Amino acid sequence: MKNKTKLWLIFGPIICAALLLIGIFSLPWERTFSKGSLYQAAASQTKTVFKGKDMRQKAYKLGYVPFYGSSELSRFDNMHPTVLATKYRRGYMPFLLGAAGSQSLAQYQGMQDAPSKKAVMVISPQWFTQEGQDPAAFSLYYSPLHVTDFILNAQDTEADRYAARRFLKMDCVKSNHVLSHALFEIAAGLELPKTERYYLLWRRRMYSNEDRFFTSFQLRDRLPKIEQQGKSLPDKYSYKGLLKASNKEAKHNTRGNPFGIRTGFYRKRLNPKLLKRLKGSQKKFNYVQSPEFSDLELVLNQFSKDKTQVLFVIPPVNAKWRKYTGLSQKMYEKSVNKIKHELISQGFDNIYDLSQMGGKKHFMEDTIHLGWNGWLYMDQAVKAFMKQKYVKPTYALNDYFFTEDWRNTKTVPKVALTNKQVLANLEK
Repeated sequence: MKNKTKLWLIFGPIICAALLLIGIFSLPWERTFSKGSLYQAAASQTKTVFKGKDMRQKAYKLGYVPFYGSSELSRFDNMHPTVLATKYRRGYMPFLLGAAGSQSLAQYQGMQDAPSKKAVMVISPQWFTQEGQDPAAFSLYYSPLHVTDFILNAQDTEADRYAARRFLKMDCVKSNHVLSHALFEIAAGLELPKTERYYLLWRRRMYSNEDRFFTSFQLRDRLPKIEQQGKSLPDKYSYKGLLKASNKEAKHNTRGNPFGIRTGFYRKRLNPKLLKRLKGSQKKFNYVQSPEFSDLELVLNQFSKDKTQVLFVIPPVNAKWRKYTGLSQKMYEKSVNKIKHELISQGFDNIYDLSQMGGKKHFMEDTIHLGWNGWLYMDQAVKAFMKQKYVKPTYALNDYFFTEDWRNTKTVPKVALTNKQVLANLEK
C-alpha cells in the first residue's frame, strides 16, 4: 500500500469530520430552550452561560432580568434575590451574571447584542483598584462571540476606541490574531476592510451556533437549594416576617467569630496565622484612582445604547473587618462619591447606596459581601424598581469619563443621593 493511501486512511476521516463540523456550524440554525433549562441557567452562574448569548436573549423576553455583579451573587442564603423572587412568584426572575473577577470590562463584553429593558447592577468599590480588571480573571469570562459582536457593531467613537484598547490589554484577546487585528483597526479609528468583515460575519455564525449547542451543557442545578432556602420564609410576603427569618438564620450561622460573619467562611478562610498577617494590611488601599472608572463608563454606554433602566446597588465593607485591616472609610466614601458622580451626572439616578451600612447587624455574610439583612435591604429597592412601569430612559453621556484625568483625579464633588424614583417607594 502506498504511503499516500496509508496517510489518507489515517487522516482522511479526521479531515472529513472536521470539514463536516465546520459546515454544520456555518449553517444558520435555531434552537429552543425549555423553561426548565432557562431557569437553571438564570441561577447557575456557569461560565458557559456568561459567555453565551442565545439563552440570555430568550430569557429576557420571558421576564428574566439581568443581575450584573461579581462574587456577591454566589452567596446563596434565604434572602438571596433569586430565593425571594422564586418564593413570592414575582413578575420577574433574576438572571445572575457574574462571579469572582467579573468586573465592568467583563460585564460590558457580555452585554453585546443582549439588550434588556431593565437591569440591576451591584457595583463594588473593591473593583476600583489601581490595576483595574485583572487579565487572568477576565480570561475566565472571555467570549470570542461577544468580542466579535463588539467588532462588527463598532463605530468610530471614543467609547469604541477605548473599548478596543482595553480588550487589547487582555492576553486572552491578544492571542486571537484575527480579533486583535480588527481591534487594532478600531482603536485607530479605521474602518474594517470588506473581506475582513465578511470573514468575521462567518466566524460569528460559527460562534453563535456553538453557543446555541453548548451553553445548556453543564448547567448548575440550584433549584433544590433555592427551594430549601425558601422553606424558612413566611408563606405570605411580609417585611417584618422576612426580617425575623433573616435574623434567625444569620444568628445561627455567625457564631464563634469576632466579625459577625458566616462561621464556615471564618474557619476555612481566616485561620489564626492569616488573620495575624492581615491586621492593618489594607491601610494603603486606594479605590479612588483606577482604570475601572472608564471601564464602568463602557457599561453605561451600553445601557444607554440599549435604552435599559438600571438600578445600581453600592455595597459596604464589613465595618469590623474594615477596622481590623485598617481600610480607610474616608477613602471608601470618596470612591463611592466618585462612582455616584459618574452615574448621576449622566442621568443614571436609580442608586441604592448601602456603603454606610457595614456596621449593621447581620448585614454582611463575610468581610465584603452582602448577606441576610443586606440582601433584604437590597430587595426593598429591587422590588420597588421592578414595580415601576418601564419608560425609555434618556441619558446624557460624557466622554470625559474615558479620560486619564478622570481615572486619576482625587478631587471628587460630594454627591447627594438623588434616588427619588426608588427610595420613595420602599415598602417595609
